[in-house]
Amino acid sequence: MLDKLYKETRERMKKTLESVTREFGTVRTGKATPQLLDKVVVQAYGTQMPLNQVGTISTPEPRLIVVQVFDKSTVGEVVKSIQAADLGLNPQPDGQIIRIPIPALNEERRLSLVKQCKNIAEDSRVALRNIRRDANDEAKKLEKDKNISEDQQHDALDEIQKFTDEHIKEIDELLAQKEKEIMEI
Repeated sequence: MLDKLYKETRERMKKTLESVTREFGTVRTGKATPQLLDKVVVQAYGTQMPLNQVGTISTPEPRLIVVQVFDKSTVGEVVKSIQAADLGLNPQPDGQIIRIPIPALNEERRLSLVKQCKNIAEDSRVALRNIRRDANDEAKKLEKDKNISEDQQHDALDEIQKFTDEHIKEIDELLAQKEKEIMEI
C-alpha cells in the first residue's frame, strides 16, 4: 500500500525537478546554449512548430548560436519568431543560416534574470508542497479506511516530508548554481 504511494510521490516530485531544470535551461546567461531557443515556436507549413523541428541549432562559439534552417522559405518566420520570443536576441539571417550573437548581460538584466529564476524555483517548491499535501491526504485516507495502522500513517507522513525536503534542497542547489552562472561576468 505505502510502497505504491511512495513510488508515485517520488515520481511526481522527480518530474517537478526535471521541469525546473528545463525551465532554468531556457533562462539566458552570458553563454550561448541551444536550450535558449527551446521556447521559440515558428509558424511554418500552416502550423506552430518548435524551432528545433524547423532547423538545426548549434553553438560553434561561446557567444554565438547558429540555426541552420532546413527550408529556405521559413527563414523569415524563424527570424520573426526569435525576435518575438523576447529573449533580447537579434538574429542575423544569411541564406539558410541564421546567426544569433549573444550580447553580454548588463547588471540590470542579470538581476532581472536572477529574479525570474527565483520565481521559477518558488513555483516548483509550491508544486512540491502540493504533491506532499496530496500524498499526506492519501496516507490519512488509508489509515481512516483501516488499510494501515496509525503508526504506519505517522511513518508515511515522515517519509513523505523527507522526500519533499530532499527535492526542495535540490531545487535550491539548482537555483544557486543558475544564479552563480548568471552573475558570472
